[in-house]
Amino acid sequence: MEEAPYADQRPQTRRTIRRRTPKPMNIETVQRWVVSAVLFHVGTVPAVTLAVYSIGVSHDNFGKGVGLWIMSGVIGVMTAVGILAIHRKSPLSLWPLLGILPTAVTGFYIFR
Repeated sequence: MEEAPYADQRPQTRRTIRRRTPKPMNIETVQRWVVSAVLFHVGTVPAVTLAVYSIGVSHDNFGKGVGLWIMSGVIGVMTAVGILAIHRKSPLSLWPLLGILPTAVTGFYIFR
């Protein structure tokens, strides 16, 4: 007669760990993301810089400050539209409004 295993001793079963194999990514998709990341950095640096710089300029010369402020919005919107174009999306969406975020934030300091 065989002995029954104790309650705390369970027969050991071998578990296999299944790893998901990632889908191969298309090289064009990677290139789109890399170029859009570069465009994001190249476009947002001047937009934010002009927006912040326009605050100081507007105290001395209001016209020049507003001009720089508007240019920061234009650069921001063009950057957002460029990223949408890289990903072949329609520019007629709400995403380009994200480009005027630095302009909207600094507008409070210019027009107060």
